[in-house]
Amino acid sequence: MTRIRELPRLVVMASGRGSNLEAILDAIDRGELRARVVAVISDRPDAQALERAARRQIEALALDYRAFPDRDAYHEALLEHLVRIAPDLIVLAGYMRLLPGRIVARFPQRIVNIHPSLLPAFPGLNPHRQALDYGVKVSGCTVHFVDEGMDTGPIIMQAAVPVLEDDTEKSLAERILRREHELYPRAIAAVLDGRVRVEGRRVRIFAPGAAGDHEQDEQKEGDSRCKSGEP
Repeated sequence: MTRIRELPRLVVMASGRGSNLEAILDAIDRGELRARVVAVISDRPDAQALERAARRQIEALALDYRAFPDRDAYHEALLEHLVRIAPDLIVLAGYMRLLPGRIVARFPQRIVNIHPSLLPAFPGLNPHRQALDYGVKVSGCTVHFVDEGMDTGPIIMQAAVPVLEDDTEKSLAERILRREHELYPRAIAAVLDGRVRVEGRRVRIFAPGAAGDHEQDEQKEGDSRCKSGEP
């Protein structure tokens, strides 16, 4: 009897409400992402993401940062859980802490993050405020591999969102978040399908079924939406 290949295992890490977690789970339900979320980890015991996980009978692990004597102790406990769970990919979805080098090194090119700006512009906190203060006409979101820096890893995919004249932080953040919910499952699927190749700073993405000679342009959809003014 042929053994059915187990679905790739995802660990999602979040510090807040977990809307990107929900988008990932919805993409799995629709059959757009062949994966299984096996655990959700948060540094905040009151994070709504943990409630979303529990409702779906997914392991919900609260590692309260304040309960540890220092940063090293927290990260050591986090690493122990990640090794125990043995995910194929670690997905940061609004996780608000930098991962140390020893965790990044343990899971090379197996940790991804989404950031609400077109990196390398406006890394770190308050990217929507930064975009408005700088006066850019286009912002967006970026999925990237995680390295030891803050939002500095190789870029996997991006989607553009126009900045409107009357935008506030809230309105811009809401439109970018809708694009995040579309982009993140697509990027995760590409990584899990083995269609992503990292060459220095450049990340090449190949179309499904391609032998490596037909690179997929993942920016076309985002660019066309930006030009038309669609969110």
